[in-house]
Amino acid sequence: MISSFSPVTLNWQLSSSGFQSMILNRSWFGSKIDSKNFSSAFSPETDIFCSSQSTRPLAEGKSGRNATAQASLLLGSRMLAILIYRQVTMMAPRLLLFTFALLVIHLSNTLGGKILVFPLDGSHWVNMKVLIEELHSRGHNVTVIRTSDSWYISENSPLYTSVTLSCRGGFEENFEVFLSQQLELQLQRKSSSFWSHIWTNIQKERLVLDQFSQFHKAVADTVVHMFEDKSLMESLHAAKYDVVLTDPGIGGGAMLARRLQVPLVFNVRWTIQGEAHFLMAPSPLAYIPFTATELTDKMTFGQRVKNVLSYIAGMYTLSYITEPAYKPIVRHYFGPDVHYSTFFLNADIWLMRSDFVFEYPRPTMPNIVYMGGFQCKPPNALPTDLEEFVQSSGDHGVIIMTLGTLIGKLPQDISEEIAEAFGQLPQKVIWRYMGQRPTNLGNNTLLVSWLPQKDLLGHPKTRAFVTHGGTNGVQEAIYHGVPVVGLPLFFDQPDNLSRIKSKGAAVIVDIATLDRHIFKEALTTILYNSTFKENMQRLSKLHRDQPIKPLDQAMFWIEYVMRHKGARHLQTQSHRMSWFVYSSLDVILTLLAVGLFLTFICISLVRLFCKMILNGKKMKHE
Repeated sequence: MISSFSPVTLNWQLSSSGFQSMILNRSWFGSKIDSKNFSSAFSPETDIFCSSQSTRPLAEGKSGRNATAQASLLLGSRMLAILIYRQVTMMAPRLLLFTFALLVIHLSNTLGGKILVFPLDGSHWVNMKVLIEELHSRGHNVTVIRTSDSWYISENSPLYTSVTLSCRGGFEENFEVFLSQQLELQLQRKSSSFWSHIWTNIQKERLVLDQFSQFHKAVADTVVHMFEDKSLMESLHAAKYDVVLTDPGIGGGAMLARRLQVPLVFNVRWTIQGEAHFLMAPSPLAYIPFTATELTDKMTFGQRVKNVLSYIAGMYTLSYITEPAYKPIVRHYFGPDVHYSTFFLNADIWLMRSDFVFEYPRPTMPNIVYMGGFQCKPPNALPTDLEEFVQSSGDHGVIIMTLGTLIGKLPQDISEEIAEAFGQLPQKVIWRYMGQRPTNLGNNTLLVSWLPQKDLLGHPKTRAFVTHGGTNGVQEAIYHGVPVVGLPLFFDQPDNLSRIKSKGAAVIVDIATLDRHIFKEALTTILYNSTFKENMQRLSKLHRDQPIKPLDQAMFWIEYVMRHKGARHLQTQSHRMSWFVYSSLDVILTLLAVGLFLTFICISLVRLFCKMILNGKKMKHE
């Protein structure tokens, strides 16, 4: 029976000491094997199945058959153990990798935080999504609250779990009408007189105020619907979120954080009352330009008058247009003594989508974190068709034109003027355009419905960027060092472009006066005056020269708030003071009163002393 086994050579490496010790202490081999003899017993030179020394004693025993059976059983068990050992050692790397993957997944689910996001739709969602992608990659669980008529926020996404709220419909259509009306009023200034120009500006402001009023009423309705949905609020409470991340351009997220008693982080550039610093930080109007003034930090007397009047108008808008939409909600859900602005001032961290390469120097606060350009990154390779078009430009390079996510087309006459100017240039042009094709479009111009803006701006052949002046686009131009031709339309766009212009890296064209000659002159100035390129390259170097990337900075502070359950120690007490106390008027008036009193006492004593002297002299004379 034994002689029927064929010789088998065992080829493996005894690399797993843990598995080896397990085998040594088991009886799979018929008897225990000490560790000294383990390697020799199973070395390739040892044939444990055919060794004459191991089989002869069994064969020559008195019980031959029993011995043979025992030998067969022993060798069979040994062979099985060896095969198991070989299989396990071969699978060990795979098992280790699989176990490690399971461990990573487990740790991600157990150590990752729970983040509730209440975003603002439109272009604001573009940069909020960048934060969500990074948070997801770090193992955090993200929940996004969206409305049923959301423009860009998908209901299904691998990055987050969505909670969809019913919302008053038709806002997108109303907003498109608003944009077209704004553009129409902008163009009316082309041939208007001075007084007509003033009247047009008044109409524009009234249109903006009406739209803002409708917008905030819609947000307020959404908040009421959310708070009245008991099952939804119970589920949000039960989820025990670590932080609420929101955009303070709307008030819903800040109120929700207060309702849930959860730390609050803002992804912010603008609040309901304008540029965020004016709500949060000291903002001396002598050198801090107010929203939509297009002023710099170096103002003449007349400009400072304009700045103060603009600030007063902004406060009027906040008090009589925006806050009335939220006051009933605040009173009903939080009490009559709570002011709407406290929801913003109590935010733990303000992630500011700006930096001091782009912004003018100004006072700030400890809980303001600057992350300007956080969405910027090195360019990826272009799609084949675009790369071929760009390469066909030769040494002349390409011009990129896009007016952002809100404006897909311009009036036909304006488009014709722009197309004519492009056609007279040797550069190639990639133009994001969704309207009727201009009849005079040059052979050097490619119309596209979408373009990879970041990748094109980072291409070495890109020479100029024609933009409306949105924050994202301007910061990406700074990051890649591409000079700008600006066509500001509304909102923050004129202010953004005026900042770049003041730094010598942009030329601004008023769309109301735009024609082919003016537009071509602006393009040739940017293309052939090297100063603009040099200035933008300098801004790019300043922006990139940071100890930590802006996105990593943002992630650190979000996770910081999660680790420490807030950042109240960074909040200044100034927000809890009345303007009277904040300005130290009580102290000034008290000191003034004391000074007047002491002055009165001194004067009275002097008069009394003088009177006593006069009376003494009079008595002596008598």
